[in-house]
Amino acid sequence: MNSLHHFISIFWLFNLLASIIPYQVEVCSASNLLNPINATKHFSFPDFNFTNKPLLSHSVCLLGSAKFSEQKASIQFSNELQGKNIKYQEGRGIYSFPIRLLNPSTNISACFETTFALQLSNSTKNQTGYDGGSALSFIIVPDEFTVGTSGSLIEMLNNTCEKDYKAVAIDFTTTKKAAPEDPNDNNLGTTKSTRIINVSDLGVALEDGCVHYIWINYNGPKKIMDIRLGTRQSRFPFKPIYSEAVDLSPYLNEYMFVGFSASTGSSNQIHNILSWNFTSTSHAFLRFPSAESCDSKISLQNTTAGKKPDKKSSKDDIPLGFFIFVVVVALASVVGFSFIFRHRRNAAKPNNSSEAKVLRPSPPNKPSQLTFSEISLATRSFNGEIELLGADTRGKFYKGKLSNGSNVAVKRFSDQFLNTYISDRKRFLKEITTISNIRHPNLVLVKGWCDENNQIMVAYDFVHNGSLDKWLFSDGVLPWARRLKIIKDVADGLNFLHTKKLAHKNLSCSSVFLDLSFRAVLGDFGFVLMGAESKMFDLSVSVCADVFEFGVLVLEVVAGRRRVEINEENPEEKNLLDFAWNLHQTNDKVRLVDRKMGPLISTEHAIRVLEIGLLCTLNKKKGRPSMQEVVEFLLHMDKPIPNLPTTHPGILLPYKLK
Repeated sequence: MNSLHHFISIFWLFNLLASIIPYQVEVCSASNLLNPINATKHFSFPDFNFTNKPLLSHSVCLLGSAKFSEQKASIQFSNELQGKNIKYQEGRGIYSFPIRLLNPSTNISACFETTFALQLSNSTKNQTGYDGGSALSFIIVPDEFTVGTSGSLIEMLNNTCEKDYKAVAIDFTTTKKAAPEDPNDNNLGTTKSTRIINVSDLGVALEDGCVHYIWINYNGPKKIMDIRLGTRQSRFPFKPIYSEAVDLSPYLNEYMFVGFSASTGSSNQIHNILSWNFTSTSHAFLRFPSAESCDSKISLQNTTAGKKPDKKSSKDDIPLGFFIFVVVVALASVVGFSFIFRHRRNAAKPNNSSEAKVLRPSPPNKPSQLTFSEISLATRSFNGEIELLGADTRGKFYKGKLSNGSNVAVKRFSDQFLNTYISDRKRFLKEITTISNIRHPNLVLVKGWCDENNQIMVAYDFVHNGSLDKWLFSDGVLPWARRLKIIKDVADGLNFLHTKKLAHKNLSCSSVFLDLSFRAVLGDFGFVLMGAESKMFDLSVSVCADVFEFGVLVLEVVAGRRRVEINEENPEEKNLLDFAWNLHQTNDKVRLVDRKMGPLISTEHAIRVLEIGLLCTLNKKKGRPSMQEVVEFLLHMDKPIPNLPTTHPGILLPYKLK
């Protein structure tokens, strides 16, 4: 009966397909033509008046030392409030939404034109005279959260950028000497200047404190760049200071961000953008049916469905329908007989569970046990120079590519870790397989694992933007909105694990990864608490430890610094957790908020998130919340949270910290 049931189901399926196929052939046989259209993007800021701060905050992302100046109604890139002087500051002002600047099908750049008012002047604080090393750039970059390193002509890049980081910049620098090839001190290659123009030869001094107007026009199809400089907005300069052929397409992605980047270097210079207009036009293509349209085909079928077809149409339809019927019957018969044959063959053999497992097809995304040779081949024999991603006390991470094309990150646990902390190998492997079978948007997929040659390895789905620590503790700046979203993502992932009676057991900034959309996902699971006795392997201890580590991670994300940092000048700030509690006692937690995020941050929300982090580091018996409660606190920012104790809680965990 089983075989007959399969036969009938498949026969029905093929008949269903047979009824659909002719209709699809009729509708989709119409030829489609590619028709170009112009996709235009335009925005304008006549000024940056502080009264429009909500709108400006939504439209312009400020990073680093950049701020909105109420006095000048401008974007100011040097912030005198951050210190005694403004040397070695860097900032960015980026339009918050990506703009299409490349047609990937033709590899032709978009046309764009931008006009902005620029003012460079020396600071009134601690002015020691101009000594160079200061620049402002109009930039086209692939992201809206990276801040460059201070210094002339390199304020675009930092060590969060990959070697293939695509960017375009037009520098306006007051550096006295510049070379056609400007060295990059981050070993990411060089920033190469196509052309350097000395505007002082034209009688212009950019650092004179006057307002200068810049017109930049780029023709993508013709690959022509035109730059003009003037002192009056209403008077368009007759002669460009630069007009040459430049192909920007190798340095563009389809969607990019535009804006300004500035750094002060060794000078006390203030940079202001007083107004800004931008317009881009890119070619896109729309597909639509030809004159023999789909509508006419559909209406024709609807009309003839209720009427008796004429002789000509019946002659045309019968052979096609008959042919499809014969093919469907033949295919259904073959499949049906194969089921009958397999059923009889399996009935004749003894019931063997391992053989049945082989015959049973597995879902495409289901993790599987991998062989040592498969992982060795994927990682080029664990090539440390090419494929090594990182290492910790548990083992090493290697990048690899499985035979099915999946990019993976393989955690190869060290012999020392396995021999020291894994007393029950079967239980360890069981937890790996359990974690492998759960799915959540904030958890990294486990592609497979290996238990062979006395080694244990886990293959995770490769997350392209890497771990959180590389973004958080580098020269780049993650804005507050992203940091808050990351904290919420981590909380959701942990809460899901805890509801499934599982724990992460290795939570830190290095085990939180950022996908292409910068969503935080948890990976590099611990599977065992390092330093814990075997009797403390129970779930409640693991969950309690996860909550504590989440609290410390929250402090790191808000403060933008590691949990332990050497600080010879202020040794009391060495341990981040102790420092945070000390600031709480003096009601000065605002000092912990990362100043690099700039002025566009809700201090009230940052302090609340810090307090949630401190709550998580309390002793379990003294008010440590569950992750379910933490998620509620973060979801409803106006919901009251429990009061923190006024004194330092002391030792917080019953097991050895990593």
